Amino acid sequence: MNGKHQVTSARTARTATALLLAATALTVTACKKGDADAAPAKVETMLVGPENVTVVQTAQIRSGPAISGSLAPERSATIRAEMSGAVVQTYAEAGQRVSKGQALAQIDASVLRDQALSARSAVTTAQSSYDIAKRDVQRSEALTQAGAIADRDLERSRNALLASQAQLATARAQLANIQKQLDKASVQAPFAGIVAQRQANAGDVVSPGTALFTVVDPGSMQLEASVPAEALGQVRVGMPIEFSVNGYPNRTFTGRITRVNPVADPATRQVHITAAIPNAGNTLVGGLFAEGRVSSETRTAPMVAISAVDERGLRPTVVRLRNGKIEKVEVTLGIRDAAAETVEITGGLAQGDTLLLGAARGISPGTPVKVSAPHDANVKQ
Repeated sequence: MNGKHQVTSARTARTATALLLAATALTVTACKKGDADAAPAKVETMLVGPENVTVVQTAQIRSGPAISGSLAPERSATIRAEMSGAVVQTYAEAGQRVSKGQALAQIDASVLRDQALSARSAVTTAQSSYDIAKRDVQRSEALTQAGAIADRDLERSRNALLASQAQLATARAQLANIQKQLDKASVQAPFAGIVAQRQANAGDVVSPGTALFTVVDPGSMQLEASVPAEALGQVRVGMPIEFSVNGYPNRTFTGRITRVNPVADPATRQVHITAAIPNAGNTLVGGLFAEGRVSSETRTAPMVAISAVDERGLRPTVVRLRNGKIEKVEVTLGIRDAAAETVEITGGLAQGDTLLLGAARGISPGTPVKVSAPHDANVKQ
C-alpha cells in the first residue's frame, strides 16, 4: 500500500514540474513577442554639415556668353619726328602726366633759326618795296588825272606795285614755311594723358618718322575681346559686359559693347568685339588680361547653385529638406549664370526652401536629417 502511494506521488510531481516549465516557456515567449510589438526599430537621424546645405534665394541673375581679351587705351598716340636733327633735350619721362600742347622734347633747329632770321629780313625788305611802289602808284594816279604824266607811266607804276606785291607774298610764304619747320622741332603732347613710353634720348639723331614718345589717355579704356561664333546671336552693340582683370582679382568692372566684327576668325571661330570701359579713377591700365561675360539677359528670380540640381534624369531634380526629412523634388529651370554658377528656378521650389549639396544629395528620401550647425536664418528643417 505504501509503495503504490509513493509511485503515484512521484508521477504527480513530475507532471507538475513539466507543466510549470511549459508555462514558464510560454510566458517568456509571450513577453518577447509583446516587447517586439511594443518597440519597433528606430530610424537613425543623419547629420549634415552646413557646407552641404543651400537655400533658394531671390536675387539678380544674368546670362550671356563668356568673353576674354585684353585692355587697351581707347585713345593712344605714338609721336614721331617730323624733321631731321639731333634731339637736344627731353622734358618728359614714362609714367608722367602731361597736358595738351606740353613740350616733350626739342630737336636741334639752329639752322632753321638762321633761315628764319634771313626770311624775316626778306619780308621786311619786300614790305618796304611794296609800300614804296604803292605810294608811287598813288602819286602817278594823281599826276595822270592832272595831265602831268602819260598813261604809260601810270601803267609802269602799277606793274611795279604788282611785282613788289608778289615778292612780299613769296617772302612771307618762305618765312611761314620756315616757322612751320621750327614748330616741328618742338615735340608736343597731342592731348592730355600719360607718357606710356619714351623712345628717344637727348643726343639721338632722328629723321622724319622716328618714334619719340607714346602718350595714352587713361580716362577711357577699351576691352578688345572675342566670343564664340555660336553665341553671336546673344551679342549686340550697346549690351553691358562684366569682367575681372588679373591685376584686381576681387573686383568686377563693367562696360558696354561698341563694335562687333561681322566676320568670325576662320581659325578660332571666335568673333571679335570691342567694349568701352569707363576708367575715371585711372585704375585700369592697358595690357591687362580680362575675363568676363556679356550680360545678355538680366532678371530677378529665385535661384540656386547649379551644383544643387541633378540633371541626369528626364527632368531635373533637387533634394529638399522639409520638416526635418529628405524629399526628392522635380524642378523647372530658367536661365543660367555661368559666371556665378547659379540657375534660375521657375517651378517646383519656393524662396527659402533648403536644399542639400554634394554627398548629402545621396541620402534616401524620408530619412530624418539635422544640420550640424546653423547655416542660415532661413533654413527650414
